[in-house]
Amino acid sequence: MAKPRLLNFDAFSKTVEDAKIKTASGGIVTIICIITVIFLIFNEYVDYCKIIIRPELVIDRDINEKLEINLDISFPNLPCDLVTMDIMDITGDTQLDLLSSGFTKIRLDNNGKEIESEKLLVNQDVKEIAISNDPNYCGSCYGALDQTKNEEKQQNEKICCNTCESVKLAYANMAWKFFDGENIEQCEKEGYVTKVRERLNEGCRIKGTGLINRIGGNIHFAPGESSMIMDRHIHDLSLFDKHSDKFNFAHTINHFSFGKDPHDNSRINLHDNTIDGSVTSTHPLDHKIAEGSNKYHIYTYFLKVISTRYEYLDSKDILETNQFSATEHNRPIIGGRDEDHPNTIHARGGLPGVFFNFEISPLKIINREQYAKTWSAFILGVFAVVGGVLSVGALLDKTIWAADRIIRQKKDM
Repeated sequence: MAKPRLLNFDAFSKTVEDAKIKTASGGIVTIICIITVIFLIFNEYVDYCKIIIRPELVIDRDINEKLEINLDISFPNLPCDLVTMDIMDITGDTQLDLLSSGFTKIRLDNNGKEIESEKLLVNQDVKEIAISNDPNYCGSCYGALDQTKNEEKQQNEKICCNTCESVKLAYANMAWKFFDGENIEQCEKEGYVTKVRERLNEGCRIKGTGLINRIGGNIHFAPGESSMIMDRHIHDLSLFDKHSDKFNFAHTINHFSFGKDPHDNSRINLHDNTIDGSVTSTHPLDHKIAEGSNKYHIYTYFLKVISTRYEYLDSKDILETNQFSATEHNRPIIGGRDEDHPNTIHARGGLPGVFFNFEISPLKIINREQYAKTWSAFILGVFAVVGGVLSVGALLDKTIWAADRIIRQKKDM
């Protein structure tokens, strides 16, 4: 009887049952192989179910989007009435969008406990405050604004400084020293002078969110009202200079970030590279403590900001945010040699305060959620596990069998 032609293609030749020899060592090897296969297949399945984020670097085309800044910083040795925050871009413009979100000043006592909070006005317009609608009163601006033609104007068009704040801003507009408002009628009447003197030993915490154009710029905290005089940004340091034994810019950065915070996503753990840990973004300045007793000192942080997008596997939601790196530098305004590094000579001059200078990267990182393995890769891994373990097991069994036969032959000799 002719053999079927398919027999020529059979790669899996068989032996009859009577020709098979079973040994105890073969049984042990088989059990070990089964346990190993189950363990490795389980690992393959865990790897298949794992979700990771794969980053991609592209050109950032969202240049017209606003940049959101979130900050929370405490000054234990600087009262809220003295500290001023300014945010400017590299063109020299101040972004008034910040007022739409706003920041909050929180007074701190000597122990760092919060006392009360108030709205922080950023770069308020002195002309808007100087217009009076009060038909019975028009306060003096003490020469800081021109009021000589008030008699020729309608009451609602007169230039008046009816509040202490308006006088203060008018002084800032002329770069005059305001000190604590002593002998200014509006300030004395409002109790501003007494309030400032009572708060000299307090601290201040500033927190909030603002929006600026997506170009480089700086955020800085400095003493006194700020103004622009002949294209120069200056601050009134009169009250800061008046008390030689008070005030310094030691600070704690409780939080600083750009854009929405990925920490808010409960699925993301920011300490490794997989979901339930797959984002490598952190906030490098959080909980940064800068200590110092030098009153005239500059603390500068240089930030590199890069736009970042998170695209999630099981959701159409897209998180647009930013990551940044930070380096820091501080120096005394008087300049001179660095105490810790004698070969370093600091520049002289500057404004005491805390400065955050940031640059915007033209690139963008897109982090996409993906499964670590596809279905086909999982099946291929299972086949590789089974085949590999059985091949190694067969080789090990043959080796043990051959060694056992050699030992038995030597004993029989």
